[in-house]
Amino acid sequence: MPPGSERSTGARELATLVGPVVGLPTPRYAGLARRVRDLLTAGALPAGARLPAERELATELDVSRVTVASAYRVLRDEGFARTRHGSGTVTALPDVRSGWTPPSTAPGVIDLAHAAPEAAPELLPAYEQALGELPAHLPAHGYAPSGLPQLRAAVAGWFTARGLPTDADQVVVTAGVGDAAALALDTLLEPGDRVLVEHPTYPGAVGLVAAAGGRCVPAAVDPADPDALVGTAQLVARQSSPRLAYLMPDCSNPTGVALSAAGRRRLAATLWQHGVVTLVDEVSTGLELDTPTAPPFAAGVPDAATVTVGGLSKAVWGGLRIGWLRTEAGLADRLGEALSRRQLSVGVLDQLAATVLVRQLDEILEHRRALLRERRAVLLAELAAQLPDWTAPAPTGGLAVWCRLPPGTSSAALTSAAAERGLLLAEGRAFGTGHAFDDHLRLPFTLPPERLRAAVGVLARLDREARTTAAAAGPPRPLTVV
Repeated sequence: MPPGSERSTGARELATLVGPVVGLPTPRYAGLARRVRDLLTAGALPAGARLPAERELATELDVSRVTVASAYRVLRDEGFARTRHGSGTVTALPDVRSGWTPPSTAPGVIDLAHAAPEAAPELLPAYEQALGELPAHLPAHGYAPSGLPQLRAAVAGWFTARGLPTDADQVVVTAGVGDAAALALDTLLEPGDRVLVEHPTYPGAVGLVAAAGGRCVPAAVDPADPDALVGTAQLVARQSSPRLAYLMPDCSNPTGVALSAAGRRRLAATLWQHGVVTLVDEVSTGLELDTPTAPPFAAGVPDAATVTVGGLSKAVWGGLRIGWLRTEAGLADRLGEALSRRQLSVGVLDQLAATVLVRQLDEILEHRRALLRERRAVLLAELAAQLPDWTAPAPTGGLAVWCRLPPGTSSAALTSAAAERGLLLAEGRAFGTGHAFDDHLRLPFTLPPERLRAAVGVLARLDREARTTAAAAGPPRPLTVV
């Protein structure tokens, strides 16, 4: 959207979101600025929206114009607003680069920064079968643009069996789910385009959007009511006019929530009606632990309305770099051509093994779900026993628990302290845009039980040490005003 064409947030609309002024912290202007900042980082107020004129908002809130002007100044100083010629004050999200530790296999290190289980037992037999099939491919050049026909057919069959009729020419094979998402974003986005993202969301999504020149517009996710995203996304689509939406309707990372069948139908239709193409990340599809898998998000809307990406990294193994995308055949051709300019082909042996695995994916996922249910129970039990002040709701699916920390506990500080004890964590801010979620921590339950127990033990020791330090410091000294 060109400068000067931002959507406006009306004074009455913003005043309703802010709520009663008497409940804001003092000084009043700082409390108002903090409230607007919280609305932005929670996704209730979209980035890129034009704020109402100072006089209009002051009237609606029944405060002085100076209070509103001072609040806007604070927001600009903190990076949550900017003044644009001809547009007034426009909301923004500062660029906060949270720590994201690379995966580690070092001895003695417990890696809970990454939600990645060990290889499924079906992996090795699949490669053994693929080796037997490889000689038939050796006389040829070995390149398979867009993927081997048998793998594309297998993926198309998996979509069709789930209620989304798909032909092989609608499928493009990539080197992993991230590669498929990056291909779609790089091809479909123009610099400055807005992309609606869930909030919180997968950190890789934020990075991929930024790398493609896009700007994330957050839409708040409510773990207690996943379908509330429908209304939030509709508001964001109306006010921010995003070109794309990046969604994880199945076992969202990090919350583990899934949209209902009705919710995804409404959201898919809403976004398409607003001219928004949805990039659907299905990396965790099939990992619903307590509820049945809902129909694909793309079912019920035109094929051109969605680009669905998926792969085998969570179901089978992260080391198997096979992913795919599924969309309308013409768009699939365009994306396949773009992929061929980046890489001629994904490895043939890996594709042969993936073909075997996709054909038995339902059985593989059944085994994976059973393993994750056991480990989820271990992690939740340890958290309840050793960290009772933490709020750790049981996710209905996915690979992790999205914990709310006690008041005053910083996820960033905890992550830093844990690293010194050999425990790698992903701080909460990595899953947001702006400064959100420092009061949250994602804890995957993908490691064996003994390592999960050891990890919670480290966290419990750090928690006790922090409480001891705080108790020794005593209550804060009162300030003497002269």
